[in-house]
Amino acid sequence: MPILPPGINETDFSAALGQFAETVGTNWVFTSDEDVALYRDAYSPFWGSDEEKLASAAVAPESVEEVQQIVRIANRYRIPLYPISTGKNYGYGGSAPVHSGSVVVDLKRMNRVLEIDERNATCLVEPGVSYFDLYNAIQEKGAKLWIDCPDPGWGSPIGNALDHGLGYTIGHFRDHFGSHCGMEVVLPNSEVLRTGPGGIPGSKTWQQYQYAFGPQLDGIFTQSNFGIVTKMGFWLAPEPEAFREDTVAVYNHDDLIPLVDVTSYLTNSSISNGLPGLGSPLLRADSDPEHIALLQTSDRPALERYGREKNIPYWTCNIKTYGPKEVINAQWAHAREKFASSIPGATFTEGEKLEFPLTYEQGEEYQQGRIAGGRVDFGIPNLSIFQIISRTPWNPDPKFGHYYFSPIIPKTGEAIFEASKVFTEAYDQLGLSRPPQGITSLPALYYQRSAMLLMALQVTRNVEVDRKNRTAFKELIKIAAEHGWGEYRTPPAFQDDVMNAYSFGNNALRRFNETIKDAIDPNGIISPGKSGIWPKNMRGA
Repeated sequence: MPILPPGINETDFSAALGQFAETVGTNWVFTSDEDVALYRDAYSPFWGSDEEKLASAAVAPESVEEVQQIVRIANRYRIPLYPISTGKNYGYGGSAPVHSGSVVVDLKRMNRVLEIDERNATCLVEPGVSYFDLYNAIQEKGAKLWIDCPDPGWGSPIGNALDHGLGYTIGHFRDHFGSHCGMEVVLPNSEVLRTGPGGIPGSKTWQQYQYAFGPQLDGIFTQSNFGIVTKMGFWLAPEPEAFREDTVAVYNHDDLIPLVDVTSYLTNSSISNGLPGLGSPLLRADSDPEHIALLQTSDRPALERYGREKNIPYWTCNIKTYGPKEVINAQWAHAREKFASSIPGATFTEGEKLEFPLTYEQGEEYQQGRIAGGRVDFGIPNLSIFQIISRTPWNPDPKFGHYYFSPIIPKTGEAIFEASKVFTEAYDQLGLSRPPQGITSLPALYYQRSAMLLMALQVTRNVEVDRKNRTAFKELIKIAAEHGWGEYRTPPAFQDDVMNAYSFGNNALRRFNETIKDAIDPNGIISPGKSGIWPKNMRGA
């Protein structure tokens, strides 16, 4: 017998499972230890401890009507449900529930691409559709459209968007929820709600216009426990004509400030519409003993001199642009002038220039030299990111996974320096390993007007080490909040801590979320505890 949901007796749980089986078929209710183990978080920071978050069972509906019936049964017996799309949210919780003992509602069978509209560059999908599925459907249709996908292509566009996930291609398409349009949601009372123009029966603009009459409700269903999303529309990018990737390099430590400022200007002006990438060749040790020795010191002027003598930039930024070939060439010329006039001594390297559609060989060639990424720049899903943790000739001792500390900071060089100083000191205080120069992470610039730090803590399968890392993670959340930085996303183990950091107005944000939760889900059955939002009957327990 599987573990029971807290507060539920064996008789009621068995009755609920029997009714789930009547709804979806016995083959689609999973209760064996072997099956339920598949819903563990493979990167769990609690692995093997009494605190590990585990499902009691799983049920896999095939239709909206079956989801509605599952919700009715759950209300009848007060069974907590935890809906997932494909469950591939590795690094942020996987498919494991926030509240141990919940029944996972696995939406993998709802895997239809319902519509691809090339003229309006939109699609409508179900939650079990993966990025691979959507990409293949577009290719089969012959539509000249791009998806925007995260690193692992096996994830769900709906699941990723609902967790505020991000990608790599053109401008606002990188923000997956920002480029959604229209949702269908099964509410905790089993009613079906459609947002935006979907509220009009037979709507002709559900995937074309984001707003309805009155409040826009879509956002309350992201990172929340207010319903189960069963359909979602997305805006897609028309395939561009061409792409170029160029690099600007600067040689002084403080050059990072104008480098980020000019990059932001180019992004906010749509002169460059690809994902910029910051790097620091000088802070990566090579085989030169002098370089290695300098990296162990705090002698910044000496490190800068070494970089200039050896032609090793302190900072670089890759500038990517998509569009008509003549236009993007002119845009790069303007970008180069802007960098040169703002940063004396900046140098430039022209990189990839491609025209679309790519041949398979071009995609392979672009992929080479990138341990992860590559094809995602062109909306082509893949799984190459897992080379980072897989056993390979260059990684003979892979780890058991990781989870991310990911605060959002201002998109300025000054903020990057401040965050580096703050988290360098924090890493030392907490006994975490870091590079000698103290740059714990250069931020990712997915968003146009903010930057994201991504710092991974390892999962070791050593209970004591994992406990130490969890304690350190919670301290990092507090330290970030003290400086006005909050996480955009976090694993279930830390969602209460992150929500507590959003404490303005005596935690007005959390209390407002709780008010909504109590009003629409009085039995507290949908994902209790998700994002620190607990139903009244579990609050404070």
